[in-house]
Amino acid sequence: MNARYLVSRSRYIAAAPGAIFDVLATPALHSVIDGSDTVKGAQPRGPRRLYLGARFGMEMNMRVNYKILNRVCEFEEGRRIAWRHFYGHVWRYLLEPSTGPDGTAGTLVTEQWDARRVRGKSMLRLAGYLRRHPANLEQTLAKLDAYMAAHPDLGNVDGSTKRD
Repeated sequence: MNARYLVSRSRYIAAAPGAIFDVLATPALHSVIDGSDTVKGAQPRGPRRLYLGARFGMEMNMRVNYKILNRVCEFEEGRRIAWRHFYGHVWRYLLEPSTGPDGTAGTLVTEQWDARRVRGKSMLRLAGYLRRHPANLEQTLAKLDAYMAAHPDLGNVDGSTKRD
């Protein structure tokens, strides 16, 4: 397998792994955190929260509107979630409890675009995915970080939630 087709970026986020996982496992929030600006929304018939084997559709736009169907292929509550679509790309998130530079407890979030098992890799390269994905992943992680900071009620690092 060619490591060239595994693009990975990580970022420390000052939020609990479970709270971040809840965002990632909610298809309706994918368009909010998408750094490529191609994910426009979740299709209404899919699950509200993902689970292993779940199928969910997304409304997309990359110069034209289209729909894509994904299937959750990896799932470990609070630690790992990944999905793939018909062409075989895997979008994966790995969550590890971590400590920030200032000693704040949080999560090291790693996002991966994995096309190592995709046939027709040369088409991916020609379409520019290998050039675009590093920046897109970094932007997704930045948007996820901003979303978590703007929604502290989703959960504290100790796993508790704030109550009004």
